[in-house]
Amino acid sequence: MAKSDPAAQKRERKKALRWVVTVFVVTMIVSGTISLASDVVMERSSMAVAFLILLMIILVGIVFDIVGMAVASADEKPFHSMAARKVPGAQESIALLRNAERVSSICNDVVGDICGVVSGSASATIAAQILSSFDMSWPQLITLVMSALAAGLTVGGKAVGKSIAVNSCTAIVHGVGQMIYTLNHIPELFRKKNKN
Repeated sequence: MAKSDPAAQKRERKKALRWVVTVFVVTMIVSGTISLASDVVMERSSMAVAFLILLMIILVGIVFDIVGMAVASADEKPFHSMAARKVPGAQESIALLRNAERVSSICNDVVGDICGVVSGSASATIAAQILSSFDMSWPQLITLVMSALAAGLTVGGKAVGKSIAVNSCTAIVHGVGQMIYTLNHIPELFRKKNKN
């Protein structure tokens, strides 16, 4: 049995450590920024707008969870035939699948957990707005209801999303691949318009 290359193992460990540190730093910065922005916006918004913001945060978490699950579940083979036919987004889809571990980590762990933390903070802000608007004999009940509502919507939405992700993984990955393809080709579209 051949010995594994110690230099290659060291490089892999450094690469893994760099990835963990990057995810940690990015998560802290993004989470802090989004929490601050949502708190500022929600405090200045009406209760209806605050509820809408909370629902949007939960929806973003669910959508990213679906994408992460779809990337982890999809097979690469259909995308090779699409790439051979030069279908837009096929190459990008293959790149997503070849980096499935990182894509799933970003979608499920980073974005999903950030949305979970921010939705908890948002539900607390809404509870504070309700308490300042109405006289409640048991204020803890409002906080409890808002936290339970945010958690229920998140967990329920992700449960439905996982089923969709597993059953439609190829279509979802291709959809994301097409979006990346479009974003990558926006400069070309502008250049064509300028030439015309």
